[in-house]
Amino acid sequence: MLTVSNLSLQFGKRVLFDEVNIKFTNGNCYGIIGANGAGKSTFLKILSGELDPTSGHVSLEKGKRMSVFEQDHFKYDDYTVLDTVLRGNKTLYDIKEEMDALYAKPDFSEADGIKAGELGVHYEEMGGWNAESDASSLLSNVGIEPEMHYTLMGDLDNKAKVRILLAQALFGNPDVLILDEPTNELDVYTISWLEDFLADYENTVIVVSHDRHFLDAVCTHIADLDFGKINLYSGNYTFWYQSSQLAAKQKAQQNKKAEEKKKELQEFIARFSSNVAKAKQATARKKMIEKLNIEDIKPSSRRYPALIWEQSREAGDQILEINDLSASVDGEVLFKNVNINLKKGDKIGLFSRNSKAVTQFLEIISGNAKPDSGEYNWGVTTTQAYLPLDNTEFFKDDINLVDWLRQFTQVEEERHEEYMRGFLGKMLFSGDEALKKSSVLSGGEKMRCMFSRMMLLRANVLLMDEPTAHLDLESITALNNSLQNFKGTILMASHDHELISTVCDRIIEFTPNGIIDRYMNYDEFLEDKRVKELKAEMYS
Repeated sequence: MLTVSNLSLQFGKRVLFDEVNIKFTNGNCYGIIGANGAGKSTFLKILSGELDPTSGHVSLEKGKRMSVFEQDHFKYDDYTVLDTVLRGNKTLYDIKEEMDALYAKPDFSEADGIKAGELGVHYEEMGGWNAESDASSLLSNVGIEPEMHYTLMGDLDNKAKVRILLAQALFGNPDVLILDEPTNELDVYTISWLEDFLADYENTVIVVSHDRHFLDAVCTHIADLDFGKINLYSGNYTFWYQSSQLAAKQKAQQNKKAEEKKKELQEFIARFSSNVAKAKQATARKKMIEKLNIEDIKPSSRRYPALIWEQSREAGDQILEINDLSASVDGEVLFKNVNINLKKGDKIGLFSRNSKAVTQFLEIISGNAKPDSGEYNWGVTTTQAYLPLDNTEFFKDDINLVDWLRQFTQVEEERHEEYMRGFLGKMLFSGDEALKKSSVLSGGEKMRCMFSRMMLLRANVLLMDEPTAHLDLESITALNNSLQNFKGTILMASHDHELISTVCDRIIEFTPNGIIDRYMNYDEFLEDKRVKELKAEMYS
C-alpha cells in the first residue's frame, strides 16, 4: 500500500533518518513512537509529500488516496465548516466544482452537457451525492453541531477548528490516513468515538500520539523510531513497552540460560495475547493482531526519568476538609456548594467539562487563589506539593539548572552541587545539561524540572494539573508507574485516560451546580448509569 525505500534525511551534519525501509499494509494501524526530537512529525511530513527526503523515496500504490490531518489551523478560514470537510477528498471536490462551473455557463452547449454527464457518473461512483450528509455526520460525531456547519472557519476558535480538520481527514474513506496527535483538544467521549471509528477502519492508518490508551485501542503495530532507524513490532504500545522492559531485564541477566529466557518470553506473549483478545481493538477491528514473535522482543534504548515520590512523614487521618466552596471567574460560575472530605491515601481524578473549574479548584486549595465563598482546611500533618497548569513564573530567572533546583531545598547536604547534579541526572539532565539555563528549556524539560522540585519537597499530598503536558511517552510512562507506587494522597486533573484509570480510585467531576463524587475507577465512572443521569441533571 505505502512503501518507504532507503529513506534518509540529513540536516547539516545531523542524520535524522538513515536508510529506513518499511511497508505499511492495508487493514493495519501503525503507531509511530520515539523520543521528543526523534523526528516523528518529520517522518509523517515525508510520507505525505510535504517534505522531501535527502535520499530514498516513498511510493503510494497507484490509484490510492492519502489523507492527512491538517496542522495549519488558518488554511481554510475563508471557507465554511462543511466546505472545509468536503475539501478533504480533493478529487471528489474538484469534480463537483467542475460540474458546477459547467452548469453555470450562460452558453451551456451540448458538449458541455456530455461532459457534465460523464463527470456526474464519476461523481456518483465516488459517493458524491451523499457527500454532504456524510460530512455532516462526521462533524456531528466530532462534536460540531449542525448549526455551525455553514459558519466560516475564520469565525471559530482553535478547539473547534481541530475537530473540523479531523473530520476533514477522515472524510471519504481514504486508503491511507495519516494522523499527527489527533486526540489533542478532544474530550473523552469524542476520543472514544474516534477509537471505535479507527478500530473498524478497513484501510491503512499511521498515527503519532502521546495518548497510550488511544494507541492501545487502535494500533496493530508499533513503529519505533530510534537512532535514525525504524523498527516495526506487532502489537500495541503496552506490548511494545512491557516486552522491551522484559528484554532489557534479560539482557542484564547475562548468566541466565537461553532456554529460561525463551520460556519467560513465551509465557509473556501468551499472557499478553490472551488479554488483548478481550480488548475492543481485537474484536472491533474484526482482525486479530498478527502472531506475536519472540524475535520481535528487543531491549529499547529509551531512557526513562527516575521519578520517586517519597514522604518526609506519613500523614494522619485528617487530610482535607472542604465546606460549601464556590468559585467563579468573570461572572461565570465554575462550581458551587462543593463539600469534600479527603481520606488518607485517596487518589482522586478531577474532571469538568469546563477545564477552568478544575484549575481554579486546585489554585484555591493550594493557596494561590481565593474562593467566592466557603472554606477548606488541611490536616496539620499534611504537606502539599503542587504542579500548576502554568509554570511560567518558575522559569523567569536566567540561572542554570543546578542553581534553579537548589532554590527548593534548605537541607544543607542536598544543596551541594554534587547532590544537585545527581538528582538532575536521574531526571535525564546529565553532564553539561545540568548547567543549561532554566529560561531556554523546552516544555518537556520544564515539566521534568517541576517534578524534581516536587520530589525535593517530599510531600505527602500531591496536587497536579495536567502533569503529562509536553511530556514524551517515556516520561509519561515513568510518571504513571511512580504515581501508582506513591503511598500518599493525590488530587490530579489530566486528559490522559491511562494515567487516571490506572492511578485513581476516586473520581470527582465539577459542574456549575455541584459535584459528582464516586469511589470507583475512571472507566466505571464513564459507564455508570446513575453518573450519566446525574451529569444530565447537573449540567442542565
